[in-house]
Amino acid sequence: MTIVDNRKAFHDYFIEDRLEAGLQLEGWEVKSIRAGRVALKESYVIFSKGDFWLMGSHITPLSSASTHVYADPVRLRKLLLKRHEIIKWAEKVERSGYTVAALNMHFKNGYIKLDIGLAKGKKQHDKRESQKEREWVREKARIVRQHTKQG
Repeated sequence: MTIVDNRKAFHDYFIEDRLEAGLQLEGWEVKSIRAGRVALKESYVIFSKGDFWLMGSHITPLSSASTHVYADPVRLRKLLLKRHEIIKWAEKVERSGYTVAALNMHFKNGYIKLDIGLAKGKKQHDKRESQKEREWVREKARIVRQHTKQG
């Protein structure tokens, strides 16, 4: 079940590979995510200290959050990946000029998971071409619907 999608990532990047990662979260963050108070729009993933970290995601604390816990809505959150996955993706990020983008946050077997993608940046003309392609697909579907209604 999807909690939140990052549509901006598909607009800004070519996604070449995907991976599902766990997240190291605090209790108040889990409650807020279950309430749907999370945004991935400006988030990205960095490689630092031998691990991948989710940066820039905003999890708004609930008003009923505990008073003795400082709730930082944009703190760094560690991604839980297997060592061989970390090594493989770290090499591509450091050598090949790829970046890692957060694509989707969802539930899986009661756990909160994050889909991340190995991405290459799009140029402006690539973005325009993608937009034209999406519009053409919509136009074709509209033409087919009109044609089937008539005949």
